[in-house]
Amino acid sequence: MLLTLDIGNTNITIGCYEGKRLSFVSRMATDRSRMEDQYAIELRDILDIYGLRAEDVTGTIIGSVVPPVTTYITKAIKKITGLEPLVVDSKTVSDLNVLLNPPEALGADLIAGCVAALELYDGPCIIWDMGTATTVSVIDSQGSMRGGCIIPGVGISMEALTTRTAQLPAISMEAPERVIGTNTVDCMRSGLIYGQACMIDGMCDRIEEELGVRCKVIATGGLAREIVAYCKRDIIYSCNLLLEGLRILYEKNK
Repeated sequence: MLLTLDIGNTNITIGCYEGKRLSFVSRMATDRSRMEDQYAIELRDILDIYGLRAEDVTGTIIGSVVPPVTTYITKAIKKITGLEPLVVDSKTVSDLNVLLNPPEALGADLIAGCVAALELYDGPCIIWDMGTATTVSVIDSQGSMRGGCIIPGVGISMEALTTRTAQLPAISMEAPERVIGTNTVDCMRSGLIYGQACMIDGMCDRIEEELGVRCKVIATGGLAREIVAYCKRDIIYSCNLLLEGLRILYEKNK
């Protein structure tokens, strides 16, 4: 079994693969205050919940945007499995032509997303990863990663709106029936959901204008499903895109 871990700023997504089949997906909070033994206990318990033992794990790979947590997770995995995890970085073999300046600036999460998108959907494509931050990756017709955008995530935007204003309440992420809200909560929900959806549509239009070609659009991340449902464009929602990318990267580097 291959154990894959996508360490984000808010959550750690864990997937276990038997060949190309994803056996389970689980999540735990990204906590910079935890030590390796605490992560080891939680990882072991998650495996146990899904009927697996540490001995069943034959390989493991980590993609992370939180370096301090990477260190503790790496040690935790070694404690419970005896294996040295492959940690994705700019030196990881990916066959991805990165046109950023410098190329090594591309983060592990974007590497995994781009690799998976090329393998599963082919280029040219635009990849939206909607997590704590919303990141956009652009792959051209030659399969090269051209660059992208970084945007405040939906959660960050909502938190800023409610904490920096005196009279706006915390709200749930649900789209109102109409764009034109008739009360404070619906006005906020409209701005967050429909506003983000319009931003995705508009940014994709501008990216395609620069590339001069129509692109497939793929969305992933914890908040993507709620947003892309209200986009006017056809968007492929792939909830496990980064885990698939980690699986492919492991195979390329095995």
